[in-house]
Amino acid sequence: MIASLSLDLDNKWSYMKTHGDAGWETFPTYLDAVVPRSLKFLRERNLKITYFIVGQDADLEKNFDAIKQISDANHEIGNHSFRHEPWLHLYSKQELIEEFEKTENALEKVTGQIPKGFRGPGYSLSPTVLEVLAERNYEYDCSTLPTYIAPLARAYYFFKSPEMSDEEKEKRKKLFGKFSDGFQSLKPYKWQIGEKTLTEIPVTTLPIFKTPIHASYVIYLSTFSKTLAKTYWRTAVKMCKMSGTQLSLLLHPLDFLSGNDAPELKFFPAMNLPVEEKLEFLSDILEIFQDSFSITNMKQHAESVANTGLSVSILK
Repeated sequence: MIASLSLDLDNKWSYMKTHGDAGWETFPTYLDAVVPRSLKFLRERNLKITYFIVGQDADLEKNFDAIKQISDANHEIGNHSFRHEPWLHLYSKQELIEEFEKTENALEKVTGQIPKGFRGPGYSLSPTVLEVLAERNYEYDCSTLPTYIAPLARAYYFFKSPEMSDEEKEKRKKLFGKFSDGFQSLKPYKWQIGEKTLTEIPVTTLPIFKTPIHASYVIYLSTFSKTLAKTYWRTAVKMCKMSGTQLSLLLHPLDFLSGNDAPELKFFPAMNLPVEEKLEFLSDILEIFQDSFSITNMKQHAESVANTGLSVSILK
């Protein structure tokens, strides 16, 4: 059974911006650490994945070399917005068009690739975003996160951001989604947008229970018990196979970093773990993943299911 693997290349400044921290406007970066580590890790396991890249990073000369390394290694490049603001639902259609144009131009200039897939920052999605994606001939979206615990995750995030203003919290009030997102399908489906269709590949959560299973979450569980975390991951993989769910696993830069690399991001879960320990555990869960699924990038995943009688969700 086919499955997909992707990495949302959120940079240091984008985490700081979403968290409401000062200093993000200088666009501090850790791509020079994350990109070589992740490429080496993937190369050793013969994996080709999709990197979702923020346009602002691709537009800065200091990041050119790191981002070009990803394309040179034959990984797919996806669109992760330009400004990495997880409130795209507040954007007008014209603002979204400009956001997409700037990102596409920056990515093509550095990587030579025109993105065919999109993931919204903070799983941000709206009918207008889908309309713009369809008009710009994107092939797939993967911004949906079917989970019931989004409000809890958002509450935790606000708790860890005590200095965030009410105005900034208002922008982020839909961060990570809403409770009803848990009722969304785990399996790929198609958006019907006027005369066009767009394949949706959800970020996989645990079948039935809809708790997260992306790598950062499982690594966080390992800080309490590695045995428990691996058991949880094996159960997730087995339940996906039994339910016919084509697992789409999400990685984040913090899976390749520790608090020593980015002290200002120590508030994130599992940032107290050494990098070597994180990578060892990540290697273990990917081995379990590869034993059960044929892992590919997001574009190939979307192409493989596009003509298989997917259910259709009509955009209203």
